[in-house]
This record gives sequence, C-alpha cells and structure tokens, in this order.
Amino acid sequence: MHVADYVWYITVGVLLALLAFDVFVIGRRPHEPSTKESARAIIFYVSLAIVFGLGVWVFSGGRYAGEFFAGWLTEYSLSVDNLFIFLIIMARFQVPRKYQQTALLVGIILALFFRGIFIAVGAAAINEFSWVFYLFGAFLVYTAIHLAKQGENDDEDYKENAVIRFAKKRLNATDEYNGVKLTVVQNGKRLVTPMAIVIIALGTTDLLFALDSIPAIYGLTQEPFLVFAANVFALMGLRQLYFLLGDLLRRLVYLSLGLSVVLAFIGVKLVLHAMHENELPFINGGEHIKWAPEIPIWVSLGFIIVTLGVTTLLSLHKSRNMQSTPAVEAPADAEAGTPTNAAATQAGGGELDEATRAELEGLKAPEQSDTKKS
Repeated sequence: MHVADYVWYITVGVLLALLAFDVFVIGRRPHEPSTKESARAIIFYVSLAIVFGLGVWVFSGGRYAGEFFAGWLTEYSLSVDNLFIFLIIMARFQVPRKYQQTALLVGIILALFFRGIFIAVGAAAINEFSWVFYLFGAFLVYTAIHLAKQGENDDEDYKENAVIRFAKKRLNATDEYNGVKLTVVQNGKRLVTPMAIVIIALGTTDLLFALDSIPAIYGLTQEPFLVFAANVFALMGLRQLYFLLGDLLRRLVYLSLGLSVVLAFIGVKLVLHAMHENELPFINGGEHIKWAPEIPIWVSLGFIIVTLGVTTLLSLHKSRNMQSTPAVEAPADAEAGTPTNAAATQAGGGELDEATRAELEGLKAPEQSDTKKS
C-alpha cells in the first residue's frame, strides 16, 4: 500500500486537530458529560472511522479496507477492556465524577503517545527482521492464556503494579483532591494530590495495554498508516463511552474471554505468517515453510466480528439473569433491631424489596408511638 507523504500529513493533522479540539475545547472545564453529549460524540467518531475505512476501500482496495476494519475493531475492543480498568482505578481512588473527564483525557493522550512509540518500533523491527513475528505471535498467545485465566471481568482482577505502589508509598501525597491539580503547597511544602497518583495509574496501565495492542494489529496489517489510523480511531470517543455506559461496562462479563480468543487467533496467524516467511537457520534450514497457510484478511475480519458479537450477547444474557435473580434477604438481629437498606447492602443482599420494606415499616410504627407515649 503506497501512501503519499501529503496523505500522511493530512491524516495526522486532521486526527490531531480532532484530539486537540476534544481536549482543549470540549474538555476545557471539568464536568460530567451528559448522555446526549456522549452519544453524539460516539456516533460522530464511529461514523468517521467507517467513512475512513470506506475511503481506504475506494482508493486502495478491499484488502486494505478489510485490514483497517479488522484492526480498528480489535483495537477498539482492547480499548474498551482498558476502559474497564480505568473504571476500577477511578473507583479505587474515589475520583469525583466531575474530575474523571480530565483524568480520562490524560489517560487517552498517554495511550496515544505510548502506542505511537510502539507503532514506530514495531514497524522498524518488522522491516529489519521477519522473525519478529514469532515473538509477536508467542506474546499474543501468552496474553490470551493470561486473559482466559482471569475469566470474567472482576474488580479483583486488577492489581496495582510496582510503579503505583512505589508512588503511593514514597510520594508525599494529600488525602483530598484539589480540583484537577497534580500538586499543592501546604505549610510551605509541596505535596502531590491523589490526582497525580491516578494519572500514574492510568499511564502505567496504558503502557501495559500498548504492549498487547500493537502486536495484535500487526498481526492483521503490516501497513504503518493503517496501524496508526486504527489506533487513533479506537481511542476517539472513549471518554464519552465511559460516561455513557458507566456501570454497564461491568455487564460485559465475558469481554476478557472474548478478547483472549481473538488474541489467540491473531497470535496463531502471526506464527503461521512467520513460518511462511521463515528465514531462521535453525527452522527448516532457513527456508520458507511452504505448507504454512496464510489466513486471508476476510477470514480474520469475520472471525473477530463473530467472536466479539457472541461475547457481547452472552455477557448481556448472563448479566440479565444475574439481575433477575432475587437477592437473599439477610436475617434481622433481634438485639440490633431491624436492618436498614444500607446494612443489607453491606451484607451483600442489596436493597430490600417493596413487600419486605413495607413490612419493616409496619414493625417500626408501634415502637415510635410507644416512645412518644413514654
């Protein structure tokens, strides 16, 4: 695929301009985007990605358009999984809702920065060493196994990495947020705010996800232009998607399993490609392995769409069944009195149903009247 320099300049310029508009215009003030604002932005960014893919089809053919759409869907799914980790980080550090937008913007910019570095490094490695596909493939298979072992998405799956633990232990930090500021001066001493720790957590998470996403997309296309565009489009609108879906992200309980299947498929595809282009002297005498098949892009695209579609449907089905299962009512303690909704929630039973609540209110009434009489 030949991409003229001016096409590169225009594409990078337009995408960076859109990102700058989102950061410096829409996100200039800390606030929680409304549902209408979030939905409008997501529709715009998704439509823009589709139009871009159709443009690739018109000017470069269906093969490269298929590579873009396959890469974009894979990167978008990985970004949504990344968004779930962001959700956990925000909850763990109790980031106020009105400040979460700023934290997400910084996280997305860091993700774009890290992915840009890995895109350049990956392209250079592929051009010089064809055997790097063996490494990419093995790494993706390892990542797929790791995701599959995690099973369903759960807050317990998230573990603070060494950088976060070091920052929390070594940096002098305040306990309260001071807007979106990273540092604050108290008693003549400069301290970091919890927002700084949140940014560190988001940045290190982005770095780890970039290690997964770049080999994955290079398994679908070796065109740096498509790799860059797919990654940028996958990051656009994530901030709005976070606020639009909110806790609904937790309903995608099988997302990690679905992604593990996709990554394993791409990993095998990379290994087969490496075998087909083999130049390592200790494998087949340095000759190409002719029997190794090349999986066409339309097969990859179809597999990704079907896998992610089935994953989403199964996740929503299980979430609906979990919500319809009646909560187990916690027994009341005779000495402590009737349990409140908050206590029941802490005990794991959720809020009381209407019939039980009405019965408890009826029990409370005589006690109140007796108290008044006394």
